[in-house]
Amino acid sequence: MEKGRIIKAYAGYYYVLSFENNKIYETKLRGRFRQEDFDFYVGDKVKFSVIDEKEETGVIEGLLPRATKLDRPAVANVDQVVLVFASQQPELNYRLLDRFLLLVEAYEFEVLICLNKMDLVGLEKAKELMANYVDIGYRVVYTSAENNQGLSELKKELQNRLSVLAGPSGVGKSSLLNQLSPEAEMAVDEVSQKIKRGKHTTRHVELITLDNSGLVVDTPGFTSLNIDFITKRELVYFFREMKEYISKCKFNDCLHFHEPKCRIKQAVQEGEIAQSRYDSYLNFLSEIEGEDDQW
Repeated sequence: MEKGRIIKAYAGYYYVLSFENNKIYETKLRGRFRQEDFDFYVGDKVKFSVIDEKEETGVIEGLLPRATKLDRPAVANVDQVVLVFASQQPELNYRLLDRFLLLVEAYEFEVLICLNKMDLVGLEKAKELMANYVDIGYRVVYTSAENNQGLSELKKELQNRLSVLAGPSGVGKSSLLNQLSPEAEMAVDEVSQKIKRGKHTTRHVELITLDNSGLVVDTPGFTSLNIDFITKRELVYFFREMKEYISKCKFNDCLHFHEPKCRIKQAVQEGEIAQSRYDSYLNFLSEIEGEDDQW
């Protein structure tokens, strides 16, 4: 019995990277798992038996303990989410960044912000764009896939961790991956040959191994950016800079909008909380309001 990690799932097949010999095996589930409709995720560690060593095929016999699980995209054992945005082309959308951060906070994952295409604005300007988020306490790295700036710092942040790359299209996620792991395309091609699908695309979740024991999930991002599972009472707790003020509001059920003597609104007025972040909070509150009949 061997152990490995699922790096891709497609059409009922699971492609498992063996811990023992670093080969990729095309496997199927043992019958009892199919009968139980048991879900296996990319990133799962599994036990499997080899059916044909030459053809590199096998059968998954069991699931090893799972540390974390993310449903959208479906990835297990995630250590952190890396939110990749561009300084320009496309223009940095703070509201969208705040939505991603809200989701990551709600899922209770660690987060790293990667501001790519810094060569278009320069490092000083790039740091200005991220100043509010650094002040809040978010980790930020500044990169350029075009000229290799900041890649060593990013790679260090990915070392020995399973990271999900997420963010809007056009920000350079694929270019960063190609720079971080030139061998990644070889592994992708190997899986592609097994499933006879040709060139790699990011339509399916893909796990790429870096040479520093880092694992990166190549995905178009969260398949849903809906926040309908968050209640209006919970929302403020996912804005980390607002937490310390919540208990200081006059009313225990304060939603930090129209209520008098709200400590969070006061903090915004005094510059302790960024206006843009508070505006995002109000925008999301309004969105949740439409889903909440009790509002």
